[in-house]
Amino acid sequence: MKTSIQADPDRDCALCPRLRDFIGSWRVREPGWHNAPVSTLLPPEGPESVRMLIVGLAPGLRGANRTGRPFTGDFAGTFLYGTLKQYGFASGEFEERPDDGLQLVETAVTNAVRCVPPQNKPTAAEINTCRPFLTATLEQLVNLRVIVTLGKIAHDSTVRMLDGRVAAHSFGHGAVTQIGGLTIVSSYHCSRYNTNTGRLTPEMFEKVFETVREVLRG
Repeated sequence: MKTSIQADPDRDCALCPRLRDFIGSWRVREPGWHNAPVSTLLPPEGPESVRMLIVGLAPGLRGANRTGRPFTGDFAGTFLYGTLKQYGFASGEFEERPDDGLQLVETAVTNAVRCVPPQNKPTAAEINTCRPFLTATLEQLVNLRVIVTLGKIAHDSTVRMLDGRVAAHSFGHGAVTQIGGLTIVSSYHCSRYNTNTGRLTPEMFEKVFETVREVLRG
């Protein structure tokens, strides 16, 4: 699991040509947007204070790809950070922009793929190529106890990062498993589609963080 690379890709990372070209096209169309790999969001106290890591899929085109902060600028962020505040894992006001005053509490937020993919669908090769950055991020979180995975792709990539077998740690909303001393809690992604269709309700999402709080208290 050890890696010697940095935790965040360079702004002009070219490891995934399709994603590089897609971002390049949006730099031309929207030069004021972030349009680059999105770094992990950490609490003010730094990585050593993190006890919970949240892993999403990838930056949204008009969300994190625009603003430069994970889950910022679209519905998923409003849902996620509102729930984190409710359970004491975030403080301050979330107003969908990087300078809104939101601060994480013992929590970090990242994505399995750091660059926005076309149609929000990274390829298997892109997921694998980006995984070392997730590994490098994990290595900084020396006091980590819980990982919350949002969606199957993020879950499976996290399991593989931890050298686990996906078949032995299958994805399911609210499922809890352990790998290498870490507790993995999986959830449906907090996307507008999942909430509009009723696949993920606020009560279901809250239950995930109730589970996390119980683990951290244990």
